[in-house]
Amino acid sequence: MPFFMFDSTMILLLPAIALAIWAQIRVKSAFKKYSKINSSQGYTGVKVAEYLLQQNGITDVQVESVEGTLSDHYDPRTKKVRLSANNYKGSSLAALAVSAHEVGHAIQHNKGYVPLQIRHSILPVTNIGSWAAFPLFFIGFFFQYPMLMDLGIIFFAGVVLFHFVTLPVEFNASSRALSILETNGLLVSSEITGAKKVLNAAAMTYVAATAVSLIHLIRLIILRGND
Repeated sequence: MPFFMFDSTMILLLPAIALAIWAQIRVKSAFKKYSKINSSQGYTGVKVAEYLLQQNGITDVQVESVEGTLSDHYDPRTKKVRLSANNYKGSSLAALAVSAHEVGHAIQHNKGYVPLQIRHSILPVTNIGSWAAFPLFFIGFFFQYPMLMDLGIIFFAGVVLFHFVTLPVEFNASSRALSILETNGLLVSSEITGAKKVLNAAAMTYVAATAVSLIHLIRLIILRGND
């Protein structure tokens, strides 16, 4: 059998890898462009986040600054919206879009959004699967232990499921973000287009990650069938 890094199924990954590279270029380009365009209202990312949390009656979530670029996220365990420094202090269209998006996750959590609950519930299994799946599979592959190969496939199927569940979570958060930015007058109509481009570009990175993980799973199943 061919080695893992050079087997014929690698060709299946090429379109997904190309999509992932394109998505990364697109999100960086959109973020760079709209980070240079300030909102006419002049609100900063932190002020927008705090205001939107208040407007939605969420009083137990804090907003804080974190290091890094595009390191923004909502942590449901500590109930904190964490914004990268530029987005925390900045008043650009990109900063406000990202800030509102992360608040969108806090709103999902507050309202018990089902896909988010599913994602949280399978996260521990996903963490195990992400580091254990390939070692298990290829130990079984090289030493002819079908049970280990099957276990690796099952673990990685959990990773793929996590990626698929992540898609509605991220798209819904972006949809909420755009709606509340416009409804609350934090961005004018002409600025919503820029915010939408930032969030759409970010969403494509999740689509690409899902595609890559799915192709990896298909590869494992093909290799298992050829064993």
